[in-house]
Amino acid sequence: MDAVEIKDLAGLVGTEVGVSDWVLIDQARVNMFAEATGDHQWIHVDVERATREIGGPIAHGYLTLSLIPFLGQGMLPVKGVTRGINYGSDKVRFINMVRVGKRVRMRQKLIGAEPKAGGMQIKNECTIEIEGEEKPACIAETISIVYGG
Repeated sequence: MDAVEIKDLAGLVGTEVGVSDWVLIDQARVNMFAEATGDHQWIHVDVERATREIGGPIAHGYLTLSLIPFLGQGMLPVKGVTRGINYGSDKVRFINMVRVGKRVRMRQKLIGAEPKAGGMQIKNECTIEIEGEEKPACIAETISIVYGG
């Protein structure tokens, strides 16, 4: 998508703004996330046991969620932005497991844009898809505010 002015964001509400490239979820990424968060549950990090008991290790749901900023980079370029902040989320749903070795991508739709706190509050529906699977891994409504100079 081409860069837009902050004032024009409201006119894009309801528009799919982009689809990311596919990203591999490998065991190294899962292990690094476990180290960073302290979540070492066996379904994520014990490959042998997870393979034996559930068919293989799965990524943390919050790892999947944490990929949103990375996957969304450049999807909705806004001209004149001096800074942007994460404001929160309204809904987050983990619908399907991401098995280690699968690839994911994000589809993003702008679902809200309104002035707030001297900037523009934007709300996106972020759907993280799993390659080859019908059900997505995660659907999250994220909120951020962008400010222009």
